[in-house]
Amino acid sequence: MEPYAKPAEKKVGANRPKISHLPSALETRTRKERQAEKQAVAEERRAIKKSARRHLKEELEEEISKLEIRNPKQ
Repeated sequence: MEPYAKPAEKKVGANRPKISHLPSALETRTRKERQAEKQAVAEERRAIKKSARRHLKEELEEEISKLEIRNPKQ
């Protein structure tokens, strides 16, 4: 911790206040459960992006093959 930091600057890193968007009575999930949920969402998004890239690559290859059939190299 920086000894000459201003009072507002001291609440950083591990000392920062934790933000809770819901009261603890309503929030029943543990930190591990929230992290697991977050990782599952990120994993699903990565899978969607990967699938989209694969699909676009296949479309591009099809277009290229059509162009090569129409205009063969001489």
